[in-house]
Amino acid sequence: MDSYPPVTGTYPKGLRLPLLTLDEAREMVRLLLHFADESMEGRAAGDLATDLGRRLPAD
Repeated sequence: MDSYPPVTGTYPKGLRLPLLTLDEAREMVRLLLHFADESMEGRAAGDLATDLGRRLPAD
């Protein structure tokens, strides 16, 4: 089996922001709940919203 060397890179030394802010994550959960219904996709949206919502800090 051929093996490739690990990918390396350089990262900027400046401030690194998270992929999502807390407000953006809450908005995403709100939108997922908006699309939750009894269809297969709707149930998946509801399940994902519930899982993500549990991970968000409560304040």
